[in-house]
Amino acid sequence: MKEKIITKKILKWYDLNKRPLPWRKKVSVEKKQYYTLISEFMLQQTQVITVIPFFNRFIKNLPSINSLAKVSEKKLIKLWEGLGYYSRARNLKKSAQVILKNFDGKLPDNFEDLITLPGIGNYTANAILAIAFNKPYIPLDGNIERVLKRYLYLKKDKEIQKDYLLQKKIVFGKTLRSSDYAQALMELGALICKPNNPICAQCPIIKNCKSYKKKDFSLIKNIKKNKDKYFVLKVYKKNQRYLLIKNKKFNFLKNLTIFPMEELSNPKNFNKNLNFKMSNMNMNIKIEYSNDNKKFPYSYWVDGTKMNSYMLPSFTKKIVQYLEKN
Repeated sequence: MKEKIITKKILKWYDLNKRPLPWRKKVSVEKKQYYTLISEFMLQQTQVITVIPFFNRFIKNLPSINSLAKVSEKKLIKLWEGLGYYSRARNLKKSAQVILKNFDGKLPDNFEDLITLPGIGNYTANAILAIAFNKPYIPLDGNIERVLKRYLYLKKDKEIQKDYLLQKKIVFGKTLRSSDYAQALMELGALICKPNNPICAQCPIIKNCKSYKKKDFSLIKNIKKNKDKYFVLKVYKKNQRYLLIKNKKFNFLKNLTIFPMEELSNPKNFNKNLNFKMSNMNMNIKIEYSNDNKKFPYSYWVDGTKMNSYMLPSFTKKIVQYLEKN
């Protein structure tokens, strides 16, 4: 009975407060499924406010599964440029091709088929089933996880493990409006139950929230330590132009354009020039200028003063910006 009351309160709050996000527009069933697929891929490791303009541009240029499956690699990466984690874009295209080949051009409506698509894991499959197909799934993203931890006051090590949280999300109950409900829980975490300074006065489930009763909103996280890695980045420059190569060597930014780089294992007296956080990696980069005429496969020269005219990952552009300033 309590679960039904919670569900009604959250849905009522959502109906009054939901953001007008472009993938929530009232469109045909087919378009809703496509929009959900695109938005869920883009929202992996990227915030909503960042995704919105990319989503709008993407669906304007690629309005269907069919157009996505046939898009050129160059256009695909250009449309994704700036979002990072480019493997998502490639997996999205591969998924579209599999959907055309194996599922008659229709997004699968069951968990078993969805997780066979490239780039779709348990969370994304749950999100698609709930949002696109109105099935009774609650995808446990960071926002919903935060609401759950605070609502039940989960602090112990065993309580914050993913398996435990998956069991406990049953507290949110079920509804015939599964699509809206999954988004409502996400919205509640994003707008009200924020990581810092939650707006409890506007929360629809404040009455039964254990963290509110204890006045303790701190969150215990499973901390994943970024692994330190060290690289020497070689700069070949002539006439304002830089030599870049297609990355066939490293798993990060695979097949994208980067500077020639070498990884070092636990170097001593490493004086870094740049530092990047990429996935679970803490990249320490030392820059070395070189004049030798070593030839690289898949290489070409770019003008450092005209970077916006090239299709390059943000990683490479930021390095060029640093070099131009220094």
